[in-house]
Amino acid sequence: MCSICLGWILSEPLECDVLIVGGGPAGLSVASHLASTISSIIVHQDAEIGRPVRTSGGSWLRDVKTLGIPSDLYQIIDQLDFYSDNEEALFTVTKDKMVVLDITGLYRHLAELSKGLNRQLLLGTKFLGTEVQPDGGYLSKLRSRQSGCFEIRSKFIVDASGWHSAVLAALSLAQKPRRTGVGIEYEFPIGDYPQNRAILFVGVTALTGYGWVFPTSQNTVRLGVGVINPDTDLTPRQVMDSFIGGGHAARFGLTIPEGYEVNAGVIPSVAYDPKLVFGNIIRTGDAANFATPTVGEGIRIAIQFGRILGAELSAFMAGDKSALQRYEAQAAKTFVRDYKYGFAMNKRIVRYTPTRWDKSIARLARLSETEVTQMVRGNFSAKLILRTIYLSLRAKLFG
Repeated sequence: MCSICLGWILSEPLECDVLIVGGGPAGLSVASHLASTISSIIVHQDAEIGRPVRTSGGSWLRDVKTLGIPSDLYQIIDQLDFYSDNEEALFTVTKDKMVVLDITGLYRHLAELSKGLNRQLLLGTKFLGTEVQPDGGYLSKLRSRQSGCFEIRSKFIVDASGWHSAVLAALSLAQKPRRTGVGIEYEFPIGDYPQNRAILFVGVTALTGYGWVFPTSQNTVRLGVGVINPDTDLTPRQVMDSFIGGGHAARFGLTIPEGYEVNAGVIPSVAYDPKLVFGNIIRTGDAANFATPTVGEGIRIAIQFGRILGAELSAFMAGDKSALQRYEAQAAKTFVRDYKYGFAMNKRIVRYTPTRWDKSIARLARLSETEVTQMVRGNFSAKLILRTIYLSLRAKLFG
């Protein structure tokens, strides 16, 4: 892919078939799976791909293998442990293993998949708005950090702008989510922490959300916390300061140095909306609320459905008028059921007290490895739902 930082004044609009707003995994995956005959411009507000890091990078081994992600871009996890203030549930994972992704390396890999295609990547460029033209196309206004405002004329726009939903919001087709998951993460050298062990923690150390400890393939470890706004007035940094100040890191075998890298990000935390296609405007990734409502994990989903959208949009532009509806229908089939139960769980657990979290982690310890990974993945089969209801009732009746 040709990366361009605009350094000149544009007197005439740039032109392309498809304008992709957002250079994250969703937008980059759409670009790589558009037909080679289709011209596309990807606009990305950051100065480089994959920096700054805005996500913790948790995913699953079977998915990244299916997606063809190179093995040097992830760390395999086979120990997945859960902690509340007074309980723990420890799992050796042998079947559905988790991975922690090298975010910067992965995003650059996804960008390279468009190499040799008719794509342009504009870095340091912010989408400002768009207007429908008489011919049905769009004239979008953007601003480059170096050269100021300019315009792009396109036939289609893909909104891959993340939780901002910048394109849909500009056209009043959707609103920015009123409820969001906000996270902060400290990344530092791994030291003596095990390379294969991930931790999720809840309770007083991560009120209205959860925390995590993720080792990476770059010999670092990511310690993060996330909260749900506006369900709490606390910021992630306040929660993190309390965690570190309370000495909780020692419980997990962590030693936090004075110098560390700070990562931060925001994801939508609202009910899933199956409408993805608005004429020639299509949304995907976090702009379509694809991140799982249980733990906010969405990179694999953004890549998968970005690629599906790229292929289906190509088919649509070649004359298959049902192609975009197939994209929308496949997403609904994949997400509606699981996200309904996942979001109901999300809304319930943000009200948990530390005592209730202790009881929940004690119940979690009674689940099998498969049931636990299904729950974290956000796959709610009828069997899993009945099993968790049974354990909840048992706890209420017998303690």
